[in-house]
Amino acid sequence: MSIISIQHLSKQFRLLNRREGLLGSMRDLFSTDYRVIKAVDDISMEINAGELVGYIGPNGAGKSTTIKMMTGILKPTSGTLLVNGDIAYENRQKIALHIGVVFGQRSQLWWDLPVIESFKILKEIYRVSDTAYKRNIGIFNDLVDLQALYSKPVRMLSLGQRMLCDIADAFLHNPAIVFLDEPTIGLDISIKAKIRSVITQLNTEQNTTILLTTHDISDIEALCKRVVIIDKGKVIFDDAIQKVTHLFGAYRTLKVQIFPFTPETLTTFTERLRAQFSTQDSLVVAGDDEGWINITINQDQVPLRDVLNFAMVEFSINDVKIAEIATESVIRKIYDEAGARVTTS
Repeated sequence: MSIISIQHLSKQFRLLNRREGLLGSMRDLFSTDYRVIKAVDDISMEINAGELVGYIGPNGAGKSTTIKMMTGILKPTSGTLLVNGDIAYENRQKIALHIGVVFGQRSQLWWDLPVIESFKILKEIYRVSDTAYKRNIGIFNDLVDLQALYSKPVRMLSLGQRMLCDIADAFLHNPAIVFLDEPTIGLDISIKAKIRSVITQLNTEQNTTILLTTHDISDIEALCKRVVIIDKGKVIFDDAIQKVTHLFGAYRTLKVQIFPFTPETLTTFTERLRAQFSTQDSLVVAGDDEGWINITINQDQVPLRDVLNFAMVEFSINDVKIAEIATESVIRKIYDEAGARVTTS
């Protein structure tokens, strides 16, 4: 059953074409020269109860605008959007009782109060029963030892500690839907692992529907079974995460290590490789900080063995690895191909 239903949803903004200088600003006061920006352009999708969906796209793609409409903050220009059976913007207060929101750069916690006092305030705001409150707080105590932070004022928490507390308060009132916007931004690996563990367990045990937006593709790989990709206001991909890589099943990444490795080595290697294999789109070459040269190969156009044989004959290769194409690279190609379709249409 769909807990979020979106049909032909669009959101447009009118922006004034502003002039430069003081005189231009004065003239703008009486100007009717506007342009229309399509932030969200006729998108449709259904999200079922209990799903954990990655909602991703480049900056300016329309992700935040979509979420603001889902939470009732913005009214759509056209289309329909039902959240838990209600029209979002018409029932904002009702919907607020059934959703939780976490923004990576903002907090629901009171800055100068100890963490536990913020939790108690939110308990009263959402009218959470004592039993439910103790149970939900206990889950976080068991998973990440949250009680160790109770007495600290929020302003004294590290970014990772604050994110853990923000996620806890988002789940405090047993919401049916939680929107997570960049929940691991700027965090170290250990804190990321804790947050991912918490999200997975709450999604599994409480059947909470979670919509995750992030630029960290490793979050999507670790948490989501479904990914929706949006670009220029349009949905360009909506399917299982496994199908992202299946789209480019012919691609492989050949990693070769040449010693000594210098920027000049990378330049020479790239030039000679592309001179040998003239199809530019079939080979993407890049170096990394550990001295490896990564060659992404489209095997439908150039066999990997031919590239490997050429590299071993022409250069002194110390080590070789072969890997599947990274999910991040696949998603970048989806963006690029979608942009190319828009340009040529």
